[in-house]
Amino acid sequence: MVTVVVGAGIVGTAIAHDLQKRGRQVVLVDRGAPGKGASYGNMASIAVTEFMPASRPSIWRQIPGWMLDPEGPVRVRPGYMPRLVPWFLRFIAASRPGKLRELEAQGAALCGRALADTQALLAETGLQDQISEVGCLSLYTDAAEFKADREHIEILERFGFAHEVLEGAAARALEPALSDKIGMAVRFPDNRSMKDPYKLVLALAERFQALGGRVETGAVVGFTRSDRITGVQLADGRVIAADEVVICAGAFSARLSKLLGENIPLETERGYHTQIMSPGISMRHSIIWPARAFMVTPTAGGIRVGGTVEMAGLEAAPDYRRAKVTVRRAQTALPGLACEDFTEWMGHRPALPDTVPILSASAKTAGVFYAVGHGHLGLTYAATTARLMGDLITGAKPELDLHPYRVNRF
Repeated sequence: MVTVVVGAGIVGTAIAHDLQKRGRQVVLVDRGAPGKGASYGNMASIAVTEFMPASRPSIWRQIPGWMLDPEGPVRVRPGYMPRLVPWFLRFIAASRPGKLRELEAQGAALCGRALADTQALLAETGLQDQISEVGCLSLYTDAAEFKADREHIEILERFGFAHEVLEGAAARALEPALSDKIGMAVRFPDNRSMKDPYKLVLALAERFQALGGRVETGAVVGFTRSDRITGVQLADGRVIAADEVVICAGAFSARLSKLLGENIPLETERGYHTQIMSPGISMRHSIIWPARAFMVTPTAGGIRVGGTVEMAGLEAAPDYRRAKVTVRRAQTALPGLACEDFTEWMGHRPALPDTVPILSASAKTAGVFYAVGHGHLGLTYAATTARLMGDLITGAKPELDLHPYRVNRF
């Protein structure tokens, strides 16, 4: 039984590794090297508390104002706006109160497993020292700013996610580099960070190959089918025979599903980061500041600053002003933060309008499966997705009901 996994980011590599362990003969295909897409530049966070649907009214009501602000947390390039209309209509449809409760529960079900599944995968691959022992701090200037984020905290309380409210002095005792402008914080002990998420993808790819898996480089341009999937066509003319195909190519997955007659409403939320190798400060915890839409993580041998969303499609050139904005905001929270010996990066997060990923067999082609649309939580969900998709593909019963994550739910 040959399974072709299309997409060698953290999700695809974890799935390929899981299936190879279960006895499938797996070929992992990507147009680039493993881990060089969004997995290379993510914020290195196992963010188990960040599953809330982005379609909450408290969020989308602010979007028009944000879009008028060139430094706002959400930016849509004007020329791309017409293409976003169908996606935004689905986004707003996902904001109905009853629907939001369903989506919250679906995200919580995945996040509730994420840390334990990640730790198990790291232990299995000998990388257990690559995850931090401390959590994340969410920052607030004062009680009013904390109250504005209360909806988030209430959702976490409803689903039993651990958190601790701190006064500013207590937060600074944990992270002395924090500004005295921080009046309150919430500590999320289970939001851990990775020492280097790119190295995790490389290590998984190496273990996958040691188990007998094969990595191929090439752009997928088509599929062969009879009554079911039979192969994957590459741009150089090669055809890889396949009994099964798993599509998990991040923001590029919709192009592939369309070749199979399956339209997935997937957009790219372009994310930026600045990796600072001479930051002038040290940090143990990652930090987020919800009101200012940025995150800072100690990772990859330095400090990484990221945040904000840009909607501009897969082809537009990066606008690194977005990265510079987040660094300036981070320096408000961390006044000693220097920006020396740094690199800037842009990548494509795969965004579905209801925030919940697709973990599903195809509704149209036998032998095709999708693990698509993990949004900001690709690293968070990767180990859990691999286990669930491994069960689904091999005919075992997944530990979660995957019906809510079906491909044809839209």
